[in-house]
Amino acid sequence: MPDHVLRVQSVLTTRDHLLLEWLTDHGVFTTPQLAHALFPSLDFAQHRLARLTALRVVDRFRPFRPDGGSFPFHYVIDQLGAEVVAAQRDQPPPRPGHAKTNRRRWTAARTLNHRLGVNGFFTDLAGHARTHPAHALTRWWPESRCAQTGAFARPGDPVALHALAAPIRPDGHGIWTTHGAQLPFFLEYDTGTEPLTELMRKLIGYTQLAAAGGPRWPVLFWLHSATRAHH
Repeated sequence: MPDHVLRVQSVLTTRDHLLLEWLTDHGVFTTPQLAHALFPSLDFAQHRLARLTALRVVDRFRPFRPDGGSFPFHYVIDQLGAEVVAAQRDQPPPRPGHAKTNRRRWTAARTLNHRLGVNGFFTDLAGHARTHPAHALTRWWPESRCAQTGAFARPGDPVALHALAAPIRPDGHGIWTTHGAQLPFFLEYDTGTEPLTELMRKLIGYTQLAAAGGPRWPVLFWLHSATRAHH
């Protein structure tokens, strides 16, 4: 039986592998997001994404738009792509049907707009870095990675911090590098639906993390509405 992972790896570029890792870690992206972050033009992105879809390493869908018209394609990982990423990371292969379950999650998820908003924030940074050599998005962690026990413990930190269940669940964590200077940060993305008490609860979690010896990094609250997005 041919090894489909080995066969498809021979035609994937470094950029393709990064795209597959993003889809694995961050769920779903639109064509414009991926084009801005990774490609020299929208046309180039559309052609390459069509090729990756044909290779069955990515899958795509268009959400229903009740007021007419159509959304751009939304891309998710396909089964073969998930197997490629697992091989690159020396992890067990995903279970059969993993990609189908993942796709259904995003095509039906009420949190789709929230996830696209979070990913749009980071792809905007990546797109800026792509055309500005002195800048780089040197780390981008999803919520799931941030929630892991000891996620923000560093070498030399107290053992208790390594064993600490994170009291925070940011929508993302990144490190932005400018001319060699690094700025780690947490992102909290809000669509305007969270009550003030929930925002205060989140701030208490960051205070608890710092009190336990964790990092004291800036927390960016990004508020998005139908008409504008601002800090």
